[in-house]
Amino acid sequence: MDYEPEAVNFDKPAILCKWPSLGNHRRTDGTGPYMLVDGTLDECLRAFMAKPASNRHLYEIHTTAQPPVLADVLAGEVVVEFARLRGLL
Repeated sequence: MDYEPEAVNFDKPAILCKWPSLGNHRRTDGTGPYMLVDGTLDECLRAFMAKPASNRHLYEIHTTAQPPVLADVLAGEVVVEFARLRGLL
């Protein structure tokens, strides 16, 4: 991922969501992910990174898109990369 850190506003509102799971696998037969943290993109990145790496595939961050760098839903390695670039690793 190649971007200028100033190109992303980490103070934008964001929501950290978790998918219901069974046996560490997403359950997509239900109502979808539920909210865990309602805050800024920075707060959600920090909360995501506090989760065990083996469970991070169950989480996603919903935020306002910031094209061309940031989509409105961030998941998996994309979140980890933004956290790394933010200095959270």
